Order: sequence, then C-alpha cells, then structure tokens
Amino acid sequence: MSHTRTPSKPPFTESRRRVRFGVFAECLLTGVWIALASVPVVTAPAAFAAGSRHLRRYLGQQSGGRREFAADLRVAARRGWLVGLAGAAACAAVRIDLEVAHTGLPGGRLAAAVGVLALLGAAVTVLRAAAVWEPGAHWRPLLGAAARRTVRAPAGSLLLVCGLAVVVLCAGFLAPLAVPALGVLAAAAVAVEERGRAR
Repeated sequence: MSHTRTPSKPPFTESRRRVRFGVFAECLLTGVWIALASVPVVTAPAAFAAGSRHLRRYLGQQSGGRREFAADLRVAARRGWLVGLAGAAACAAVRIDLEVAHTGLPGGRLAAAVGVLALLGAAVTVLRAAAVWEPGAHWRPLLGAAARRTVRAPAGSLLLVCGLAVVVLCAGFLAPLAVPALGVLAAAAVAVEERGRAR
C-alpha cells in the first residue's frame, strides 16, 4: 500500500511574504516623502538621509513615521543644503559640458564624458553618505568616508549607478514613476552600506 507524501512547505512562508511586501510598500512611501522633501533641490541629500534613516528604523522594527522623518530632515538640512547646492552646481556644469560637446568643439566630448562620470561618482558618494547619516553627524567626514567606499567597493557603487539609471528612465518614461523609485534607491543605498559593514 503506497503512502502519499504530504507536499513540503514552500521555502517562503506567508508571514515572510507579508514582511517583504511590507518592506517594499515602506520603500514606496519613503520615496514619496523623499520626492516632496527634495522639491527645493538643495534639500535632496538631506531628504535621502532622512529617508534612509527611516528605512533603517523600519527594518530594525523601531517606531517612526512621518514626524520622525520630518525631524530628521530638519537636522540633516542644516548643513546638508550646502551639499545639495554643490550638487546642483555640478549638474549645471555637466549640462554646459554636454551642450558644448554638441557644438563639435575639439575636446568637448571628452570633457562631457569626464563630467558625467564625475557627476555619477559624486551622486553615489552622496547616496552612500546619506545611507549612514545619523543626527549629529557632520557631512564633510561622512562624504570623505563615502568617497573612499565608492572607490574601494565598486560592486556596490555600480549597483547604485544602476539605481540612479532606473530613476532617470522612470522619470523619462512617466514622471510619477520616479517618485516611488527614489525610495527603492534609498533602500539600495542602505543595503549596500549594511553589506559593506557585514564584510
């Protein structure tokens, strides 16, 4: 007499699915907060810092919501607006380089390529710094350490470059899609930094 075996349980239980869906939903909500806080442009680094800290709290099962995000944003923006201002100036400089490259001037394309690569490196550095920001931390040492990690851990940096590309593509395809993608990008930066710490 043959006995029928009961099917083994799937590796991912329903509770784990709910947890992962909850994390994904929290990333999307955080993206909305980051987008709203980044409207003045110069507050974008502070917005990512506050969003990243919110996601770290959520993953650590600590309480926190919109009010805590707003409080972190205010603290991070006290010096973070200077980082945002420098980033806006860098974007403007790269845009000028691209326009010069289109005119066909000698060396224009090379200058544009170098400018784009430098801008990507700076963006990844800011994301890495924002991912580990805590109240009371100063942006200058955070950025210095993040720049070193950007160079020494190219795999994580490449992942963040891909995340930036996804945000840009979403914005080009349908602008509202870029809003939740910002939260996913912040989560990717947190994951890259946590993985680096674990190593």
